[in-house]
Amino acid sequence: MKNIIVIAGPTGVGKTKLSIQLAKLINAEIINADSMQVYKNLNIGTAKIKDDEKENIIHHLFDIVDVNKNYTIFDYQKNCRKEIEKILKKGKRVILVGGSGLYIRAALYDYKLEKENIKNTYIDKTNNELFEMVKKIDSNSTIHINNRKRLIRFLQKKDNNQEILNDSKPIYDFDIIGLTTERKNLYNIIDTRVDNMIKEGLINEVKVLYDKKINSKAINTGIGYKELYKYFDGSINIEEAISLIKRNSRRYAKRQYTFFNHQFSIKWFETDYQNFSNTINSVYNYLMR
Repeated sequence: MKNIIVIAGPTGVGKTKLSIQLAKLINAEIINADSMQVYKNLNIGTAKIKDDEKENIIHHLFDIVDVNKNYTIFDYQKNCRKEIEKILKKGKRVILVGGSGLYIRAALYDYKLEKENIKNTYIDKTNNELFEMVKKIDSNSTIHINNRKRLIRFLQKKDNNQEILNDSKPIYDFDIIGLTTERKNLYNIIDTRVDNMIKEGLINEVKVLYDKKINSKAINTGIGYKELYKYFDGSINIEEAISLIKRNSRRYAKRQYTFFNHQFSIKWFETDYQNFSNTINSVYNYLMR
């Protein structure tokens, strides 16, 4: 069995549950690979694992950044590699778990990230040209044509991400497995999960941040947070906000599938929700091959 295991896949498919059980079987520690779970105070909306669910397994890179701060791929690459080396020196294995494919790739592949890593200022482009470039990448983008700053920031992010994908090679020997389920079932799970988040207090969690006037990148991009901010701003009602959270979560899951299939040689396993031990055994037997 390899010393580094990656558990990937779309939101809501059972990655956290698998990571805990697998860690107990192979003497591993877990490193977070979810771009939102690094932030403090973003708990319910990110489905962050609770302390009483960790079953004495050591977890790394959860709750390490203030929600007001901007945590970059550069930061994650540096921190994750540091944790990997520390765990391996203990003689234990590493389980990297999460749905943020760029974080996983930045950590495990030989890509030389600079702290800012922004090269193109698009100073020669008009707003119309920027707008058309954004629409070609994301036809559903809601960025206004006059919001030049956001248009440029969107394009710069895509530039950086593309460099990571094109120019990097693995620096670690690892296995990457993915959990999946039938698309209709996944969407039902996501919708139910959002309903449960609301029951658990997501609205109150976001209201605390809103009342503190926190308006950081994490809030503006985080599903569940950006939609409820619109509700608190009065631009949509609560039913519309919840509907948007569900829709955006489903779309995000679709993008996750696309990314992992295109960027990794990933072994997919169908999640057995009726008897999850079957999923654990299938993954374990594969890793022991």
